Amino acid sequence: MAGHSKFKNIMHRKGRADAARSKLFSKLSREITVAAKTGLPDPAMNPRLRLAVNNAKAESLPKDVIERAIKKGQGGDAESYDEIRYEGFGPGGVGVIVEALTDNKNRAAANVRSIFAKNGGALGETGSVAFMFDRMGQITYPASAGSEDAVMEAAIEAGAEDVESDEESHVIWTAFEDLNAVIDALAAQLGDPKTTAITWRPKSLTPVEGDAVATIMKLIDTLDDEDDVQNVYANFDISDEDLAKLG
Repeated sequence: MAGHSKFKNIMHRKGRADAARSKLFSKLSREITVAAKTGLPDPAMNPRLRLAVNNAKAESLPKDVIERAIKKGQGGDAESYDEIRYEGFGPGGVGVIVEALTDNKNRAAANVRSIFAKNGGALGETGSVAFMFDRMGQITYPASAGSEDAVMEAAIEAGAEDVESDEESHVIWTAFEDLNAVIDALAAQLGDPKTTAITWRPKSLTPVEGDAVATIMKLIDTLDDEDDVQNVYANFDISDEDLAKLG
């Protein structure tokens, strides 16, 4: 188990400005509704709903909004959303995975394709990018949860596969089917995690430098801003110096 893995899963979400935060809240609510609609309305009995609610709480989504989203999923008037995964390439051959929840597949496909085309990328076929990633569970704790050694020991005992620690956080990786069991085991030792998710982790990273840095970041940002898009993942590696130039 590597404690200082250089692999960084890119799940790029903005949410600091009011408008962006409102969009984030909408996405979180949508995920809760879909999770509640496809399973039981009790997070304790519905693993997907549990993850959705935990992540919503981590982003300070109000309790009443969470409850309304769950009730909406159980009601007969809830929208019917399709879950779609798009795969494509950004500048320099960077692999990009886009997860969408949409009530209009044609609109979502057209918009995602257009965003790729306008930002130096191209939409690919299903399977053209996913093989570059592993489907995994991701559990995040703040650095204050414990020392790197303590979190590593707890993660090993819980059955996790890898840990990445830095000055701000501990990111614990699990096989996606083991995620909820590992969450429970870690919670007993470290308390509740900050975030939990089933995500895509790059097997390797593609270096991006120079002008391509701004282009790939614009592609990711624009995809993330699209209403139908829930999550965006990419396997790029950008130096701190190049990131700093973006402001």
